[in-house]
Amino acid sequence: MLQRAALRVRSKPASPPTARIRRGHRCEFAIVVATAGLWVAAAACGSPAPARPPAPSGASRFAHVPAATRAALEKASPVGAGHAMVVTDQHLATLAGVDILKQGGNAIDAAVAVGYALAVTQPCCGNIGGGGFMTIHLADGRNLFLNFREKAPLKATPGMFLDAKGDVVTGRSTDTYLGVGVPGTVMGLDTALKKYGTMSLRRVMKPAIELARDGFVLAEGDAEILNGRLRELNQYPESARIFGHGGKPWKAGDRLVQAHLAETLEKVARGGTDAFYKGSIAKAIVKASDAHGGILSRKDFASYNVEWKRPVRCEYRGYTILSAPPPSSGGTTMCLALNILEPYPLGDWGYGSVKFVHYFAEAERRAFATRNTYLGDPDFVHIPMRRLLSASYAAELRSTIQPDKATPSSEIKSFLPATEGNNTTHYSVIDRHGNAVAVTYTINFLFGIKQIAGDTGFFLNDEMDDFTAKPGASNGAGLVQGKADEVQPGKRPLSSMTPTVVLKDGKPFLVSGSPGSATIISTTMQSILNVVDFGMNMQQAVDAPHVHMQWYPDVLYVGPGLLTPRSKRQLQAMGYTLEERSLGVLESILVDPKSGMLEGASDPHRSAGLAAGY
Repeated sequence: MLQRAALRVRSKPASPPTARIRRGHRCEFAIVVATAGLWVAAAACGSPAPARPPAPSGASRFAHVPAATRAALEKASPVGAGHAMVVTDQHLATLAGVDILKQGGNAIDAAVAVGYALAVTQPCCGNIGGGGFMTIHLADGRNLFLNFREKAPLKATPGMFLDAKGDVVTGRSTDTYLGVGVPGTVMGLDTALKKYGTMSLRRVMKPAIELARDGFVLAEGDAEILNGRLRELNQYPESARIFGHGGKPWKAGDRLVQAHLAETLEKVARGGTDAFYKGSIAKAIVKASDAHGGILSRKDFASYNVEWKRPVRCEYRGYTILSAPPPSSGGTTMCLALNILEPYPLGDWGYGSVKFVHYFAEAERRAFATRNTYLGDPDFVHIPMRRLLSASYAAELRSTIQPDKATPSSEIKSFLPATEGNNTTHYSVIDRHGNAVAVTYTINFLFGIKQIAGDTGFFLNDEMDDFTAKPGASNGAGLVQGKADEVQPGKRPLSSMTPTVVLKDGKPFLVSGSPGSATIISTTMQSILNVVDFGMNMQQAVDAPHVHMQWYPDVLYVGPGLLTPRSKRQLQAMGYTLEERSLGVLESILVDPKSGMLEGASDPHRSAGLAAGY
């Protein structure tokens, strides 16, 4: 469908571009669709967003960061649109969502179309073999949250990832069928569509089925992801047949065809949830699990369920934050950190200033200590949510922050009475009616367990690694968690996914979220701070280097280009151990409260991504 639409456009008279194509992935996308005319790619991006007002002080809001970072951020400009916007980290999935919106679908229709399209175009991370969360704001004022997180198999046990000595067995939860949780994505997307969508499942899945059956041309970013795990994918016959490429590196311009996945998607389009959980797909997964030492059963699939819940809600500087409740830790941890930070004049201190970085890190240190101790699946553990999100609890934590010294993480213990995937996908959608949807879903690490069950065509998750294999031992994300997140049959593992909708006066203001495992919370929170406190436009807020602190390890992670040499020395003198590394990425939308114009921003670190609207 996408290719045919492009051909129809090509027959029109040539016209000038209607929007700037941002560096990197915009240019790559233009090359991919050059046969349809370069101007088509430009038109898909929307119009340039209006300039946002300067910072109140009149000084550069980037005065504290290195000159090269400041110059790049001052030039960053989002894509604009007047009606609707879709932002994902894979351009063809974005266009599938925009196409649904142009056909009259709402944001939920588009979100489901994007979810299935990403399962084809981003096999590492977009998925039907995993699970996730969806935060929804409806134009009528209702705020909703859908939990379609994976579940532990019914045969799971707390010690299943330990050896006879009680030590964690490396790789068992990430590289074997024991690491596979019962997938939730298909039921989640189908449930959302039936409840709040306006189109049929077959109609919204059509772009994904065509992309799988006919194949799609890889952009450079697509090829990079495949090549990053090419050796591992070639270790397994089912994976190697589709993605192994004969051991040769993929390159931009290659076509990836996924015939088996197309057949699986056809089954789902015809039969919905039952086709996945009660038919041949579940049977194939269980058969492969049995053959490779796993514990999945047909009963696991037949008994799987999704849950409608209330989003976590908090207020920050006059904005309402709606985000993910447990079993995600994202919304709770972010709101707790925001509650700690709210009294501080972050905007006066400035983005990238030592003072901002210090107080942000200390707020996160305390919020993550709470997260890692008390949060888990609320169906299995008691979580004192009212206390965790109270002003008094934030004040207690805030009072322990020293203005000129880092607090060692060993000194951060529980402040409450005792009770306790780096490679995810996020996308954001707003439609012309004012419905807003934020979706984050995952198969955990890149390509999950790297294995495909029979001829199903999709990778299975290694989400069981998100459980606490042993209290006090770190998981694959480096998180040290407590007994609240231990493995139990039918339990959902704790997550960091943070699909977030921010409201201003009851209307959508910001839709955001991130992949990045433990860094998801930090990155999503900074997309809000960068706009609200530092006055950035959406692209600046997405591009700006981030900072992350997760309690343990006791390290302050900083994005490249954030700190000047002097700032690094000052923070080290305060007691911080610094480590520079790339952190989470963002796919975000901002709504100008006055004009209603939409600003879409896709993170340049996911070079195949695209923000597009109309």
